[in-house]
Amino acid sequence: MTAPETSPPPTAPQPTVLLLDAASLWFRAFHALPESMTAPDGTPVNAVRGFVDMVASLIRRHRPTRLVVCLDLDWRPAFRVAAVPSYKAHRVTAGSDGTVEEVPPALLPQVPVILDLLAAAGIATGGAAGFEADDVLGTLAARERTDPVVVVSGDRDLLQVVADTPVPVRVLYVGRGLAKAELFGPAEVAERYGVPADRAGAAYAELAALRGDPSDGLPGVKGVGEKTASGLLLQYGSLAAVRAAVTDDSSRLSQGMRAKLAAAGDYLDAALPVVRVATDAQVQMSRPDALPPVPADATRLDDLARRWGVERPVTSLVAALAGE
Repeated sequence: MTAPETSPPPTAPQPTVLLLDAASLWFRAFHALPESMTAPDGTPVNAVRGFVDMVASLIRRHRPTRLVVCLDLDWRPAFRVAAVPSYKAHRVTAGSDGTVEEVPPALLPQVPVILDLLAAAGIATGGAAGFEADDVLGTLAARERTDPVVVVSGDRDLLQVVADTPVPVRVLYVGRGLAKAELFGPAEVAERYGVPADRAGAAYAELAALRGDPSDGLPGVKGVGEKTASGLLLQYGSLAAVRAAVTDDSSRLSQGMRAKLAAAGDYLDAALPVVRVATDAQVQMSRPDALPPVPADATRLDDLARRWGVERPVTSLVAALAGE
């Protein structure tokens, strides 16, 4: 008699570390959903709903065994402002001392709600005094020696953390939304942005310094756009080699480009430490990063969900934690 066929058991999640750029995601959630989504007391919860939905979706998609939501404890660090005073200056709230970011008023009260929900769910957050979330992401990715890492952000600056060793580090770029997210490793960064494949992450940071980044208040080298910056890096291999060619009479660098790079010498000295994410930040974790199969405090999570009128996204998150 032939034994009846049975379905194979579901495969267990492969060890993976998921690192989320918190502010990048909740800003996108806020702008993607209408402020008419409110809690019973009338407080807008569009960012809360969108953020929790995104976390649930990312857990389902990647099935991570570890997860950290990375926070900006200092969105405009003093060491970066000292190097390049224009750094994020256009985002400073009018009349502040330069330390307060201009944030939509309806988003501000939603951030503590998100953090409360994450704590009740048992999802770790991480931050570092004096550093941005980029630096937290960069540090956690750089120090990982065991499991593959996926960094989720809508900030292209994070493309510099891609790596193949000692563990694979990939960046899920969600700048066009989660539905159109793109996964980048070194090969994809090299192909898309025209940088040396053998050092794609580091070269992307150098590309950003050369071309500048108006969204961060970085002017770049005058007369050098992304295409020109790519060509220089592909020809010489690194920004250090490009700069060495400026004073090398035997190099094939044009006189016009020599003049532009020489004039930008002080800027490039200052900009590189600003553009590069830190990999040695002192990250403080709210809890261990193991992703729990059930909420850490189910009663509080239920209470929060009812209070803020976000039962559906919280139910989805709980199901995702359970592997459903």
